[in-house]
Amino acid sequence: MSENNLILKNLLKFIKEDASHLLGDGQFGAILARAGEGKTSFLMHLALDNLLRGKNVLHICLGQPIKKVCLWYEEILHRISDQYELNNTNVMWEMILPHRFIMTFNIEDFSVKRLEERLNDLTEQGIFFPQVVLLDGLPFDKTEQASLSKLKALAKEHGFPVWFTVMTHREDNVEQPDDIPSTISHMSDLFEVIIQLKPAGREINVQLVKGQKS
Repeated sequence: MSENNLILKNLLKFIKEDASHLLGDGQFGAILARAGEGKTSFLMHLALDNLLRGKNVLHICLGQPIKKVCLWYEEILHRISDQYELNNTNVMWEMILPHRFIMTFNIEDFSVKRLEERLNDLTEQGIFFPQVVLLDGLPFDKTEQASLSKLKALAKEHGFPVWFTVMTHREDNVEQPDDIPSTISHMSDLFEVIIQLKPAGREINVQLVKGQKS
């Protein structure tokens, strides 16, 4: 089953008003789940929420071609249109395209320095000025805290929040429902918001583990 066919239960309480209220400029948010349990789908909903509000979204995807990322956007947008019986999908698509920029890297080639170089190319030439950044596919089991700290400094310098997907595993140590999986617990102090996706049949429960719970 494609993760896009799963139902993200309680998702709307995070994005129905404005997802940007969860993160301020230079802050980090993490979306945690095991493989196929809705991380990319959740990320796409966040992206579309911001795009339809006219915000510039830089989507960075590691290990996937741009064409595939574009297809993800189309699939999620059509699913939202079908769910809410909207008939203006083409208009919505034309609205979001000028505000979206997709950047891809091979996983082994990605570094904060390379991202900074490409980001500077975009901004210095007036091509694109991101207001929200999504980073999908970063291998946290191979990522050093110092590297994330550099990325956070870059986010603060440019004034945008960053959302990450984080793949967890069955063997991650979680004793209590609100515990942070060991995949990210050792660097959780860098994240202002941590969201855990948990399967319940065909539904995926969305749980706010760290951050404002009001």
